[in-house]
Amino acid sequence: MGEKLTKADVKKIEEEIEMRKLELRPQLIAAVQEARAQGDLSENFEYYAAKREKNQNESRIGYLERMLKNATVIEDRAKEDEVGLNKVVEVLFEDEDEVDSYKIVTPIRGDSMQNRISIESPLGKALLRRHVGDTVHVKTESGGYDLKILSITTDDTDDEIRRF
Repeated sequence: MGEKLTKADVKKIEEEIEMRKLELRPQLIAAVQEARAQGDLSENFEYYAAKREKNQNESRIGYLERMLKNATVIEDRAKEDEVGLNKVVEVLFEDEDEVDSYKIVTPIRGDSMQNRISIESPLGKALLRRHVGDTVHVKTESGGYDLKILSITTDDTDDEIRRF
């Protein structure tokens, strides 16, 4: 059992693989051949840079293909008034009297710096299937904290897939 992906995640990954194979790969191969034609490879920075970029593209393709091969496709079954995938949850941290918003996403789209929280994170697990007004305890290694759900809205923005 690999990554948990939605049908939209799978489609986005397939599109990226296709773009990398059909558009980017030929460009990068041509760049390596052009740099190689410049002569002495021992001091040819352009050759090594082009080759590194080509190898990074191939690695990304392999990573994405393995992810699809091992993925589990999931569906969000949350009701309109419940916390679920692609819902933005505004919460009140009761200890700090601070309000913040988080979007609940699949792990491949998670980015805590952008307040996109994975359904597999402690915060994501604690919030799933909860409702406005619920007080939630989030378990952490250092104990935990409580927060109250203030609002839930849907956000179908197409978030980026994380890099490896």
